[in-house]
Amino acid sequence: MAGIIQAIQQQQQRRQVEGDSLRLLLAVLVVALAVSTYLTWFWALTRRLNGPKVWPFLGSLPGLVANRARMHDWISDNLRATGEAATYQTCILPLPLLARRQGLVTVTCHPRNLEHVLRSRFENYPKGPQMQAAFHDLLGRGIFNSDGETWLIQRKTAALEFTTRTLRQAMARWTNRSIKDRLWRILADRRGDGKAVDLQDLLLRLTFDNICGLTFGKDPETLSPGLPDNAFTAAFDAATEATLQRLLFPGFFWRLKKALRLGSEKRLRKSLEVVDQHMATAIAERKLAPSDDLLSRFMKKRDADGNAFSSSVLQRIALNFLLAGRDTSSVALSWFFWTVMRRPDVEKKLVDEMTAVLTDTRGPDTATWLAEPMGFDELDRLVHLKAALQETLRLYPSVPQDTKYVVADDVLPDGTVVPAGSTVTYSIYSVGRMESIWGKDCGEFRPERWLSADGDRFEPAKDPYQFVAFNGGPRTCLGKDLAYLQMKSIASAVLLRYRLEPVPGHRVQQKMSLTLFMKNGLRVYVRPRSHGDPCSSPDQVSASSTATTTAVAA
Repeated sequence: MAGIIQAIQQQQQRRQVEGDSLRLLLAVLVVALAVSTYLTWFWALTRRLNGPKVWPFLGSLPGLVANRARMHDWISDNLRATGEAATYQTCILPLPLLARRQGLVTVTCHPRNLEHVLRSRFENYPKGPQMQAAFHDLLGRGIFNSDGETWLIQRKTAALEFTTRTLRQAMARWTNRSIKDRLWRILADRRGDGKAVDLQDLLLRLTFDNICGLTFGKDPETLSPGLPDNAFTAAFDAATEATLQRLLFPGFFWRLKKALRLGSEKRLRKSLEVVDQHMATAIAERKLAPSDDLLSRFMKKRDADGNAFSSSVLQRIALNFLLAGRDTSSVALSWFFWTVMRRPDVEKKLVDEMTAVLTDTRGPDTATWLAEPMGFDELDRLVHLKAALQETLRLYPSVPQDTKYVVADDVLPDGTVVPAGSTVTYSIYSVGRMESIWGKDCGEFRPERWLSADGDRFEPAKDPYQFVAFNGGPRTCLGKDLAYLQMKSIASAVLLRYRLEPVPGHRVQQKMSLTLFMKNGLRVYVRPRSHGDPCSSPDQVSASSTATTTAVAA
């Protein structure tokens, strides 16, 4: 009896083993079939792509991660590899149902494609829901983070203000005060003690003070002797950085972190509390005492329903202008000074032009040249300086790339099909580095390419979509003229007084961000510049100017 039971048990065990083996074999076959089906589908997908290598399940992300330290140059390399097409398509989510829409990215720098996206079919290429969601906590539905009617109302309101001479005068007033009372003093101190200075940090502080003054009439004085910390500035920087980190991850991931108050989302929340409190105070002060700043101007305007803008809306409007106005000019100036330091021939032309203009407007006494920053009319005559700044922005645009969301299926002028739900990234950085657009010398710094044959006039690009450092179409930067005014004021104020020398061994490297920061700053030595008059050194003039200012104030 026991033997029969044992035989039955053994038979059951054999059947179970055979069943397990069969199920395992079936699972293997199912997996093999799924993998082979996926790989066949993946092969068909990649045949339609012409960009960097795309990996199963990972897409083009491995290449992006491997080249993250040189991302913009990597994109340029990929675009150059396409020849005159200057366009490629890649996939970041090679998964069925996602790859041809949410996972598809079209990258281009072809001028006709840029014109199509930025102007001809403008309404089909908004910022899109992903970008707006990521920036909403910081910028709300301000002008730089909105589309449609919300954007249009703010755009029209701002356009009226940016064309006024009073706003230009306000920018000049804030800039000249920062230069004369702070920048010159700090550079004089560094010249005196022989220590290196991070010029990018000084420029960021200066432009931040200026844009704060222009936006809501309140100067945080971050550019002061000792370079003090500022709670609002630190919170604003932290909030911006935490917001940018959202773009690195899928939406559900940062939303989960936000709900749980983890990591960067926790820092963002705390930073925004400081920013909101500062902005609320600034708005309250401006309501009591309006001035000629942007915030005061927007307080007088009405929304589409005829109502005054609420305090929360005014706050987001102000923060939008703050974000745009702070980084772009300072980043452009950092690359300008770095480039000019390596091109003494260009530096000489710029200084010669400035001294020629000042001789004509202020006479031969060099002390009068250095007593005050250059004025409107003097700056307008510096065509070589504007050409050098334009050439800097061609090679080092402050915003190196931007991305648009595709609303409806479309075809770009070069024949590239872009389906609804996908994105189009236009590489502003690559536009200036394409031989098919700028010729064989596209990688060279040649300011003369922006001048007339006799060198007396500045000439913009014949095709406006060959140069989109200030964007294009309906979203063309409203502050373009103010940016040039500020950059020319600062560049002339520094070059007239000082020669800058890069610190030996200092590595200038791009930082991967929305703006083209220098990752390690710009470390320089400050040397005096002589204009042939031993009695008029920059520091002597600065001391004389300071004494005069103090006496007048007294």
